[in-house]
Amino acid sequence: QVQLVESGGGLVQAGGSLRLSCAASGRTLSNYAMGWFRQAPGMEREFVASISRTGSRTNYVDSVKGRFTISRDNGKNTVYLQMNSLKPEDTAVYYCAGRLPGIPGGIYNSIKQYDSWGQGTQVTVSS
Repeated sequence: QVQLVESGGGLVQAGGSLRLSCAASGRTLSNYAMGWFRQAPGMEREFVASISRTGSRTNYVDSVKGRFTISRDNGKNTVYLQMNSLKPEDTAVYYCAGRLPGIPGGIYNSIKQYDSWGQGTQVTVSS
């Protein structure tokens, strides 16, 4: 498994932006398909975005399409989540996750499909 550490969370006003980072260690990130998930208080953890090993494929939950962008820099062993036009309903703890892809170009949207997780970073959007 790869060790993952998120950073970049914080408090921002509605309409603002944040960029989350997920730094990997222990393994080469370029071997892993990656995803971002979030969990609001009292809610289940939900899928936000995913990216293939090379970055050629991405996927998003409908509620963040057009506002969030997932990307990766394999040379820096880091995955990013750029979040623009933030809304109060985006408030949550954000987690990055990784897994070795089962097929070339594979991307994954389910919690159960990932076996490496970070500790999370809090994002709070005020109205």
